[in-house]
Parts: sequence; structure tokens; C-alpha cells
Amino acid sequence: MRNDLPVWRSLMFVPVTADKFVRTGADRGADAIILDLEDAVAPSQKDHARTLIADAIPQVNRNGADVVVRVNRPWRMLVRDIEAAVIPGVAALMLTKVDSPEHVHAVAEIVEELEAERGLPPGKLNFIVLVETAAGFFRIAEIAKCHPRIVGISLGSEDFAADVGMQSDPEGLFYPKQHTIFAAKAAGIMPMGFIGSIADFRDQEAFRTIVRRSRRLGFMCASAVHPLQVQVLNEEFSPDPAEVAKAEKMIAAYDDAYAKGLGAVQFEGAMIDVPVVNRARTVVARAAAIRGRMSKAG
Repeated sequence: MRNDLPVWRSLMFVPVTADKFVRTGADRGADAIILDLEDAVAPSQKDHARTLIADAIPQVNRNGADVVVRVNRPWRMLVRDIEAAVIPGVAALMLTKVDSPEHVHAVAEIVEELEAERGLPPGKLNFIVLVETAAGFFRIAEIAKCHPRIVGISLGSEDFAADVGMQSDPEGLFYPKQHTIFAAKAAGIMPMGFIGSIADFRDQEAFRTIVRRSRRLGFMCASAVHPLQVQVLNEEFSPDPAEVAKAEKMIAAYDDAYAKGLGAVQFEGAMIDVPVVNRARTVVARAAAIRGRMSKAG
């Protein structure tokens, strides 16, 4: 896993045209706010939406959230979105309906030109990639590793299900979602999302069950369409204190045995080896990164 990735558990969608949500978005506790230019904005409002990004940034990031802008796919709209979004304060672009590495490279070329023209730090604007079609899915491993700006990748459940003609239920999504995790891990980036639909936010306990299972399978963070989902994502994508304490004890036991030259290490009645200890180190590092993020935000 790359060491330059953002520390995210939750990313909340906010329609940039919805003034109330822009004003209150920073108070919901999300690690990142996604200013949406795509599905949440009516076609007749697209041009107006682009003019709102700059004023929205200081409102949604006042409590430390990173700012992401979700852009449209049709190229004529996408270019106009990029022109509006490559400005100070935007941490990442969320690229929609990505179906090839070539798509990512074309966007990166435009972004690089704009950074140079506008005096922005070169290469600092990250990409989140959404794969939402069967064509894109079969190239997902190529896409995930195709450019250093990419920090996370997600399979868009609803659009993908519609494209392949299936329901967006966990049974049908399990294979493509798990494959997305493998592609992300192989590329050293974050697998984003969960195995289920993002649309139904009313049953919080059911949502928690979905997110908890998804984290166990390897997902690291996910998007929310409603503020009620943010707390669940923050809690379930954070290691709990007991998990961290156990991991720290395991690491200490292993390191002590290793220093003494012991080949076999026993911990709490079970034998442990390098992969198990490395997983424990990941838990401790993740907890430390989240603490660091929260202390800066506070």
C-alpha cells in the first residue's frame, strides 16, 4: 500500500447547487466532502453548478474535511468540469464511468496543463476512479495502476448493476466488488465502497452490518449519500480500541521472540507468523493515521 494515500473513512456527497447542504456539510463529520456536479445536478443546472465550486470550498472544509469534486463523463461536459474544479482547495477529482486507462491519462493531461497555467503544485490533485460499466470492469486492474494520481477506486453499484442488467444486491455484487479490492490492493491504492447499495439509508443497523462485512473483506472507506451514514462509516472503518490493543500486544510478543531468536511464536494460545503480525501492524498504523487526522481536524 502506498504511503501517500489520504486518510479517509467516509466521503459524503453534497450537491454543489444545494446551498443548505453546502452550508451544513462540514458539520456531519465526514473525512471528505464530494461536491457533486454529476447525478445530483440537473442538466439545466450544470453550467451554474461549476460557478459555485470556489465559494463552496471554504464552507465544506472549515472543519478539516478534504474537498473532492465529482465530474461528469461526456467529454464536452467533463472538460468544462475540470476547468472549473482544478483550483486551490480541491484535493481530488472523482472520475465517473471510467472504462480505460486512456480515459484517466487524457484527464491527467488536462489537469497537468491547468496546474501549470494556474501556478498550482504539480501532481498534487488526486483522482478517485469510479468504474461503472462491464467494459470498465474487465480492465479494472489496468485502470487501478495506470496513473500515480489515482488514490482510490470504486465499483459504482447502481450504474454497474444497471449496465449488466442485474439487481444491486450483495449476491450479484460480491464477485465484482471483491475483484475491485484485489485490483486496488495490487496497485497500492484504496479499495473504496461496500458490498451493497448506497441508495437505502433508512435502516442504519442493516447499513452497519453491510459496512462491517465490507471492511472485513478489505474495503477501507466509502461514500455516503446521507448524513446518517457518515457516523456508521467512521466507526466501522476505524479499528476499535480492543482490536488495536490486541494488535499492539501481538506485535510486542512477536518482536520479543524474534529478538531472542525464536522461530515459533505463541500468542494467546495460538501460533502466529509473519502475515498475521503484518496484519496487526496495519491495524496499528491505520489507527495512528486516523488519530492524526482527527487531531488536525480538531
